[in-house]
Amino acid sequence: MKNLVLSLLFVSATLTAQNIDLSYYLPKDVSYNQNIPTPKSVLGHEVGEWHVTHDKLVTYMKALADASDRVVLENRGTTYEGRPLLLLTITSANNHQNLEAIRKKHIEATNDASVVVMDSPIVVYQGFSIHGNEASGSNAALAAAYYLAAAEGPKIEKLLRNTIILFDPSLNPDGLQRFAYWANTNKASHINPDPNDREYHEVWPGGRTNHYWFDMNRDWLPVQLPESKARIETFHQWLPNILTDHHEMGTNSTFFFQPGIPNRTNPLTPKMNQELTKEIATYHAKAFDKIGSTYYSEESFDDFYYGKGSTFPDINGGIGILFEQGSSRGHAQESENGILTFPFAIRNQFTAALSTLEAAHNMRTKILQYQQDFYTNSRNSVTNKVIVFGDEKDAAKTNHLAAVLQRHHIKIHELKEDVTSNGTQFKKGYSYVVPMNQKNHRLVQAMFDVRTSFKDSLFYDVSAWTFNYAFGVDFADNVSLSKAGVEVAKIQPRQGTIQQKSSVGYLFPWNEYYTPKALNVILEKGLRAKVAMKKFANDGNSYDYGTIFIPAQNQKLNGSELFDFLGKVANENHIEIKGVSTGLNEGIDLGSRNFEAIKPQKVAMLVGRGITSYDAGEIWHLFDQRYDMKITKLDTDYASRINLETYTTIIIPNSRALDKNLVEKLKIWVRNGGVLIGYRNAVSWLSNKGFINLKFNKTKIDSVQNVSFENRSLQSGAQVIGGAIFEAKLDRSHPINFGYKNDKIALFRNTKQFIQPDAKSYNNPIQYTNSPLLSGYISKENLKALKNTVPFKVERLGSGRVIVFTDNTNFRGFWFGTNKLLMNAIFFGKLM
Repeated sequence: MKNLVLSLLFVSATLTAQNIDLSYYLPKDVSYNQNIPTPKSVLGHEVGEWHVTHDKLVTYMKALADASDRVVLENRGTTYEGRPLLLLTITSANNHQNLEAIRKKHIEATNDASVVVMDSPIVVYQGFSIHGNEASGSNAALAAAYYLAAAEGPKIEKLLRNTIILFDPSLNPDGLQRFAYWANTNKASHINPDPNDREYHEVWPGGRTNHYWFDMNRDWLPVQLPESKARIETFHQWLPNILTDHHEMGTNSTFFFQPGIPNRTNPLTPKMNQELTKEIATYHAKAFDKIGSTYYSEESFDDFYYGKGSTFPDINGGIGILFEQGSSRGHAQESENGILTFPFAIRNQFTAALSTLEAAHNMRTKILQYQQDFYTNSRNSVTNKVIVFGDEKDAAKTNHLAAVLQRHHIKIHELKEDVTSNGTQFKKGYSYVVPMNQKNHRLVQAMFDVRTSFKDSLFYDVSAWTFNYAFGVDFADNVSLSKAGVEVAKIQPRQGTIQQKSSVGYLFPWNEYYTPKALNVILEKGLRAKVAMKKFANDGNSYDYGTIFIPAQNQKLNGSELFDFLGKVANENHIEIKGVSTGLNEGIDLGSRNFEAIKPQKVAMLVGRGITSYDAGEIWHLFDQRYDMKITKLDTDYASRINLETYTTIIIPNSRALDKNLVEKLKIWVRNGGVLIGYRNAVSWLSNKGFINLKFNKTKIDSVQNVSFENRSLQSGAQVIGGAIFEAKLDRSHPINFGYKNDKIALFRNTKQFIQPDAKSYNNPIQYTNSPLLSGYISKENLKALKNTVPFKVERLGSGRVIVFTDNTNFRGFWFGTNKLLMNAIFFGKLM
């Protein structure tokens, strides 16, 4: 015990002195150009002494680019908070003079097997800290960039002559800034490695995510965020041979590099990809052995979901590599492996960055040949098959999916003429054709992949992401290539129009994606609006459930002003509004009580401790970026102390428990007419607290005989629904389903809350079918429990309503197909 205390005192003294300098990180086998500024000379502190803020990181990268002819810096855009998305292209000065020619030849080699690749540079994309509070990556980028700019001698010169390095020092600027502020403001002069210290416990939501609390390492395939759009454009411009993704993991861990668990690799990934990854790993092992750092490989993590940075390259002819460093989560922290210091974590990340480049250089021709062969084999496997997707009543949602494909340099075409496939109509102007005889057809296959059988039943991430289900569009893959029209160079949103000035009123269907945005603008203007609870026809035009009616009379605007205003609304939201000449309809007339008045909405959402930030951020993003709607974020720390009466709707994202004082306050608010919407774990919490009466199916563990002690966790892990897609049937006459044209819907699910259906069928407007699995993994017992249950429920509580969704309708910002369910709950909740 005495020796342990003396040891800790010695370490504490060392930490206090912060006796580190750049030599702690840098190789000793090269000299360094004295004209290249060191990080300390620009930042005012040594690498690892403080957590670098993003503004300082930018300052240093600009200084390097100004001082070195090896470094060219570009700004590819900005984050939501206005921070630059930098990319440094690092190579020899001679290569920089011919960079565009090198890039073109590199791409040409993927198009033509006769192009000789043996004398071409290899392209390596190095990305750091996509999770902002996994900060050792971006801090290591300081040392790595300095080394690449300043190191001198035959070794580095040969490396740079044969390598193009696309250097992304901060994949998540907003998150990095947030975490640096936290770690630095809680740093003591005498660093305390006690894990209980405040420094190692960020306040909600933490620095992991971007501005809207998205996990950006899940957006490489959906490409919904500005940070992702910038780097995906760079990726497809260059098609890097290797892409590295520097992360952190738990403090008691060491260092992980890929390959991951072999049997959890996506079957669409070529076997050679994993063999090369394993060979590259030998370079990491050698480098870590040299500095005495421990590590592991092939024991955790996987290469299944192509939306992660370390897996996305694998379906694009490259090799993605994940690095995971045990995290100090501050400046130093006690761990099972001794005191883990921030500089030590940085040195490991730096070492992995350099060992990657060494592997790339030594394996250059082999990896270049692999990429060329990948695309040659891809061309040899093309067919005249095409994919068609669309929604004849929702052009905007269809366009958003088409935009994702184009971001990935996938060619799309117009539909030459209306087509019917298996009873589904695809309308010209509302549908797109994706020919599979194109370069990126393997990526297309991955995006629309449907898979229900797997080698392994454990997943690090989702097991399904099928894009036609996620976007809620009709889909067919058995249409002739002859139906493809001209290629679409640029997606044009539907032209919004208003037809015919009216003294009676105006109608617009609820089908289009942006109709909630349009309705909100109308209500905020102080205009009266109503929603049709039944179908009808007016002047030969059929209107479905949920059609919006804006009366011309008794409005705050006169006839001309109303027409002009609604014209602007139609144009900005890409919808069609029709003026009517009569209120006499086939079916309900415009003056019918079956047209219900819609009130302006003031929506709040609980955030803070006890709430999952991902879910909350996705809702915030939906309101703020998609629908231009205000949403008040109420922190759980003070929500019980404020007046809730002004809010029409309150949303509780995924949560397991809330303050007991808030429980009673919410009940009173609902009874007085509020609409309370709960998601995921909040569903069972609301049921337990008496907000809503629900019964759940209990689940069993799949029976497996002779499970060993070693594999005990695999049996329980196989019962998790990590993220799969299921089919439900819809009662389209129910307000929750207004705007959906089909009687079936694809729903994302990653919970095990199986609500039993009501005995009255009309109280089950959304119900899973008897064979619900569309794509992804679910255990046999969970599938039994899921069949015919309901993912949505609504009940009265006093004058208000309690609405629950078992799963996220806004998952990762790309589940466009179910966004409208939440909007329906908000605008039409009181009608349910």
